[in-house]
Amino acid sequence: MKNTLIVTGGLGFIGSNLINLLLKKNYFVVNIDKKTYSANFYNTKDYSKSKEYKFIKCDLNNQKKLYKIFLKYNPKGIFNLAAETHVDRSIDNPGIFIKSNITGVFNLLEAFKKFNRKYKKTKLIHISTDEVYGDVLKGRSKENFPYYPSSPYAASKASSDHLVYSYVRTFKLPAIITNCSNNYGPRQYPEKLIPKLIFNILNNINLPIYGDGKNSREWIFVDDHCEALLKVFNYGKLGEFYNIGSNKNLTNIEIAKILIKIAKTKFQIKTTSLINYVKDRPGHDIRYAINSNKIKKSLNWSPKTKIIKGLEKTFSWYLNNELYFKNMNKKNIKKRFGKNG
Repeated sequence: MKNTLIVTGGLGFIGSNLINLLLKKNYFVVNIDKKTYSANFYNTKDYSKSKEYKFIKCDLNNQKKLYKIFLKYNPKGIFNLAAETHVDRSIDNPGIFIKSNITGVFNLLEAFKKFNRKYKKTKLIHISTDEVYGDVLKGRSKENFPYYPSSPYAASKASSDHLVYSYVRTFKLPAIITNCSNNYGPRQYPEKLIPKLIFNILNNINLPIYGDGKNSREWIFVDDHCEALLKVFNYGKLGEFYNIGSNKNLTNIEIAKILIKIAKTKFQIKTTSLINYVKDRPGHDIRYAINSNKIKKSLNWSPKTKIIKGLEKTFSWYLNNELYFKNMNKKNIKKRFGKNG
């Protein structure tokens, strides 16, 4: 099919937002997802009946099925967003992350390698995280910084990056690796900080903040990340790494205070939620921060969404999409994972 793209993990947060963008850009999109606890068909409801969209349930570890999908749809590009992503869960059960994020990527690469022998023009964009760099106490990590992952999640993503690059070097696979900072926005599963805080504010539940709340993260609005991924697909250099970030850091406590203020002033919500400091996560990195100068200079990309505006958009989406939470196991939202290590 002409202008077909595949997105793995498209029922998830970033994947579903990326599909939304790609459909607006007139691509035919195939969504491959194995439908785990954090996948949600609500994320794709706006375009699920589109003639330009196709959903296929498939685990990345099913190499034979992946290869058949590639042959059938002959995509111009594959965006790999399928991954287990919650750090706390990786502390409780690292094995799932090894199977999905490492073995799954291996099987994806093997299927793509076989497909690439027949069709040379398809690109693989492998989406990773800034957490592979570990604690960055000063400055910002560039693409050539060493990897020092602190959690099983980050280690599994670091491993997948190394796997992809090894296939680029050894088998000449046409692939690009991106490492992005913390995403936020609509459709994010509420085990992550920002949607969890919003859910709690809307339900008058106190806001759990790890440790002293001073852990710092670089935050980027999901739409900006998706625009960057499309830039990388269209203009990025094969075999390269691209950091994607906003250059804007905020601590967890700052995020919580901003969201409370947005609730009360922007949406006139009379919440009784209070900040509640809880036992810190084992091995909790103090600060993530990446240098995105490469993509800004070489691909002429820069983020458009200011943090306050992005948080207001995000809050508004959850406020107006309460059905998003309806079919979720509330234990997954409220339970504390990764508490004891």
